[in-house]
Amino acid sequence: MSNQSFWYLENVDVTGIFCPKKIGRGDMEKHVHRTYKRGEYIYLPEEHADRIYFLTEGRVKIGSYGETGKEITKAILSKGEVFGELSLVGESKRRDFAYAMEETQLCVVTVDEMKALMREHNGLNLFLMKIMGSRMLEMENRLESLVFKDSRTRIIEFLHDLGEKKGQRVGYETLVRKFMTHQEIANLTATSRQTVTTVLNELRNKNVITFNRRRLLIRDMDQLLKEA
Repeated sequence: MSNQSFWYLENVDVTGIFCPKKIGRGDMEKHVHRTYKRGEYIYLPEEHADRIYFLTEGRVKIGSYGETGKEITKAILSKGEVFGELSLVGESKRRDFAYAMEETQLCVVTVDEMKALMREHNGLNLFLMKIMGSRMLEMENRLESLVFKDSRTRIIEFLHDLGEKKGQRVGYETLVRKFMTHQEIANLTATSRQTVTTVLNELRNKNVITFNRRRLLIRDMDQLLKEA
């Protein structure tokens, strides 16, 4: 289960493709390495979409703003994940924002450079298709959950999904490092911070999970799912 998010693809050294230690065509550096401070925007809605980003350190929030200005969180990404990929399929302007949740390091590749990489590395095409397809399925699942499931179920299933995608097995338990805040979970599950806190405390009192600001420990994944 360790590091097996839906952005993972076996036998493709994505880090080596996006962020090789030494790259150059003549004297021109091909890829750009950038560092963003906590709270800094990587891009905003309506900005020109001409780059793809590979996250090497830190966390990035992807979201948008509703008509009333309310922030809508679509995803929280961590090391090893790619974003901005819709520029490859014709997105000329960003529809979302990308925001550094902590000090974050990125490798930045232009669309033209990415297309060249895709020609050079056949596995990269499958990797990017996996990203786009999995993200579409995730959004569909979130929409169905919002329509058909209550708040408590959505929160519990989100925790289980988080454990499956980003958890690390420790004996019979599952450890998720860099656990999200209650507000972040609320934003991702379309619930309230108070409801998230209530559900987390209930699960902790039942000894199904333990958590603090830095980590989530799921005692038993099957038992967690039964709570839904």
